[in-house]
Amino acid sequence: MNRSSYWNLCEQRLAVLCTRVEFRGKLNILDFHLHAEEFYMNFLNVLFGYSLKNMNQLTQNAEGIDLIDDVNKLVLQVSATATKAKVESALSKDLGSYKGYRFNFVSISKDASNLRKQSFNNPHSLIFTPQNDIHDVQSILKYILHLDIDKQRIIYNFLKSELQSNDDPPLIESNLAAVINILAKENFSDVKCVANHRAFKIDKKLAFNNLKAAAIVIEDYKLQHHRIDKMYAVFDSSGRNKSNSVLSWLRQSYIKLSCQYSDDDLFFQVVEQAIKTVQTSTNYIDIPLEELAMWINALTVDAFIRCKIFKNPEGLTDAPA
Repeated sequence: MNRSSYWNLCEQRLAVLCTRVEFRGKLNILDFHLHAEEFYMNFLNVLFGYSLKNMNQLTQNAEGIDLIDDVNKLVLQVSATATKAKVESALSKDLGSYKGYRFNFVSISKDASNLRKQSFNNPHSLIFTPQNDIHDVQSILKYILHLDIDKQRIIYNFLKSELQSNDDPPLIESNLAAVINILAKENFSDVKCVANHRAFKIDKKLAFNNLKAAAIVIEDYKLQHHRIDKMYAVFDSSGRNKSNSVLSWLRQSYIKLSCQYSDDDLFFQVVEQAIKTVQTSTNYIDIPLEELAMWINALTVDAFIRCKIFKNPEGLTDAPA
């Protein structure tokens, strides 16, 4: 499920940042605290649609507040400390010029749920409702959990880019991603059933490779073969052997995966590996995961029809490439 995948990464990246801020703070290593201000400025702008700016860019060592949004009349403090004294200390600073502004407090490492139940001295009468205006990682993740999937994908992409993990594969450019960028502009449903010189009766090949669930996918996508053929011709106009490189990649992926998988599992593993490769390509133009999976299925079925993947029954020759 895409929603689960998006949220899981958001939870993992924010939790790691939260833990590292707290751990380094105990060692009096405060570089993460400074970087966190800039990170949360951009993050909250994406998450809530704010127009926050760093106060230190406007007034050096501004007291009480770290970020300000003059468009939405919002002042905000980012802190690794989550105590009533910390919140009241911020509210007690010289904030008289922000009358009519809302005050927000963001705890970047501590659980602030108890603070949301308390009342605070607010000498400058800023708009401040603790239940709604005090945030921590837990409350932010709860908010993300209930966003629509398109917004979740935006947050997912932001956090994946901003808080990269050492486990993330290195990003490289790929011809496979370039092909997907071309196909993403196509109308998938606009398909004409055109006879093709590569067409052959595939039932025998499906049975020979014991493909049952995959046979349904192949039946659904085989009409895209003619479109893929035309697309490869356009793709090759920008350089020699580009389509061959994509077909070769699919074949090599199939060969490697065949050491671990067979039958339907092998087909779907080829699809999954192709999706991951595209997503980690620097030249990939992001599209919804469902659309990406759709076009990868079409490319994999095309490779099957061209006999680049899966074994041929005895006497069946390769379709021309």
